[in-house]
Amino acid sequence: MNWFNSLFFGTGVPHSIFILTIAIACGIYLSHRLKFKGITLGITWILFCAIAMSHFGMHLDPVVETFAKDFGLILFVYSIGLQVGPSFFSSFGQGGIKLNILAVSIVFLSCATAYLIHLFSGEDIATMTGVLFGAVTNTPGLGAAQQAFTDITSEVNANIASGYAMAYPLGVVGIITVILAMRWFFNIKIDKEEQRVAAENGVQKEIEYIDILLANPQVEGAHIRDLSQLCHMDLIVSRLVRPDGEDELPDVDTVLHVGDRIRVVVDKENEKSILLLGMETSLPTDSKAQAHLVSRHVVVTKAELNGKRIGDLNIRATYHVSITRIRRAGIELLATRDLRLQLGDRITVVGEERAVDKIENLFGNSTKRLDVPNLASIFLGLALGVAAGLVPIALPGLAQPFKLGIAGGSLIIAILMSRFGPKMHIVTYTTSSANLMIREIGIAMFLAAVGFGAGKTFIPTLLDGGYVWIGYGVIITLLPLLIVGIIGRVWMKLDYFSLMGLLAGSTTNPPALAYSTTVSSANDRAAVAYSTVYPLTMFLRVLTGQLMILLFL
Repeated sequence: MNWFNSLFFGTGVPHSIFILTIAIACGIYLSHRLKFKGITLGITWILFCAIAMSHFGMHLDPVVETFAKDFGLILFVYSIGLQVGPSFFSSFGQGGIKLNILAVSIVFLSCATAYLIHLFSGEDIATMTGVLFGAVTNTPGLGAAQQAFTDITSEVNANIASGYAMAYPLGVVGIITVILAMRWFFNIKIDKEEQRVAAENGVQKEIEYIDILLANPQVEGAHIRDLSQLCHMDLIVSRLVRPDGEDELPDVDTVLHVGDRIRVVVDKENEKSILLLGMETSLPTDSKAQAHLVSRHVVVTKAELNGKRIGDLNIRATYHVSITRIRRAGIELLATRDLRLQLGDRITVVGEERAVDKIENLFGNSTKRLDVPNLASIFLGLALGVAAGLVPIALPGLAQPFKLGIAGGSLIIAILMSRFGPKMHIVTYTTSSANLMIREIGIAMFLAAVGFGAGKTFIPTLLDGGYVWIGYGVIITLLPLLIVGIIGRVWMKLDYFSLMGLLAGSTTNPPALAYSTTVSSANDRAAVAYSTVYPLTMFLRVLTGQLMILLFL
C-alpha cells in the first residue's frame, strides 16, 4: 500500500513522469468524450486534469516540471513554425493583405482591452496576460508570457496559468458565439451567401487542349514563348505540326510560321482568346495525336531537387507539361519560376500522358522515401531556436534587453528554416503525421507541467475573487471580434465564410474553424481565410505575450 501511495504522492523523477503521463492520458480521454453540441475544449483538458491532481497533493519534481514545460513548449512552437513557414510570406499576397490587417487589428485590440481592464480593475498585468491568452485560446502566447516573467523576476507566477485556465473555456465558446452573432445581426442567408461566392468565383478553371491553325501574321517568325504575350495569358504548346506534315516536339525557343498547326494547353475560360492566333483545326490522328491530356499529382521525393527553382528545371521546354499548382503543408502555392521545391511538395502536373510519366521519374513520386524524418535538421533547428531566443536585444524604453524567449526564437527559426532552408539544401520536410505527433507531444507536456504548477493555488485563487477573471476573459474575447467582424462585413465587404475563417484564425482556434467549415460544404473560403491569417497571428501572439510583460510589469 505504501508503494501505491508513493506512486501518486511520492517524490523523484519516476514518480513525476508517472503522474505527468497520467494527467496527459486522462486529459486526452476527456477531450474525446466530453463535448457539447460538437464543441470540446480539446487537449486543454490536460491542463484541468493536472490542476485537479495538483490540488489533491500530487506534485512534480521541480526540475522535471521546468524541463517538461520548456521542452514541450519548444517542440510545440517549432512544429507550428514548420507548418506555417512555407505560407508565411505568401500569405501577404493574393488578397491576404486585407485579411491580415483585420487579424492584426484583432490581436492588438485584445491586448489593448486586457491592458485597459488592468488599469481600471487594478488587476496585476501578469494575471491579465494569462486571462488574455485564455480568452483568445492561444497557448504559445501563454508560454511566451510565462518565460518573459521568469526571465525578469527569476520566479514563476502561478496566476498567469490560473488566469489562462479560467478564461479558456468561455474563450472557445465565445468565438463561436461571435460567429453566430454575425450571422444573426446581418441576417445572413447561407444559400444566398453561397450564390454570392459562386458568382465571385466565376466559371471554375478547367485545363483543356485546343488545336489551332496559325493564321495571324504576327505569329510569323515568333518563338513559342512569345505567344503568351500575344494572347495575354499563360499557355503551353504541347505539339507542333508543320505544313508539310512533319511532327515536332516544340520548346520555348521553337520558331513558328503561318500555316503551322499547334496543340495548345490552356484554361478553358481562355478558349476564345486562343483564336487570336488563327482558327480551330485538328491535328493528324496518328499515335501522338491520340495521346490524352491528363492531370496528375506527383510528390517530390528526390533529395537532390530540394531547394531547386522550378524555372531551373526547364519543365515546359523539356517535357511539354505544365505545373499548375503546388500543395505544401496544406497550403496551395502558385507554381512560379522562382519558387523553390521542397521534399514532400505535392505537384499538380497537366500534360499528355507520356510526358507526365516522365515527370514522375524526374520528381521521384515515391512516398516511401519520405517515411523517415530528417532528425538532424529538426534538432539543429531546435538548437538554433533556443539560441535565438536567448540573444539580448536592446530596445528604447525597456529597462533591460528584450529577448525573443524560447517560444519566440523557436517559432522564428522554424519559419525561416522551412521557408529558406531548401536554398541551403537543408531538408526540413516532415510528414503531416510526424509534425502532428511532435506538436501534440509538445503541447501535452507543456499543459500538464503548467497545470501541476498552477494547481496548488488555483482553487484558493478562484474562491478569493479569481472568478471575476472569467468575466474579464469574456470581454477580451467578444469585444475585439465584434468590432473587427462588423468592420470586415460592412466596410471590407467580406463574405460570411471568409469572415468566419478570419475570426477563427485570428484566435488560432481549431474548434471555431471546425464549426465554420461545417456551415457550408460548397466552398472552402473559411479554411482559406484561416490559413491566410494563421501564420502572422501566431507570430504576433507569441511576440505580444512577451511585450505585455516586458512593457507593463
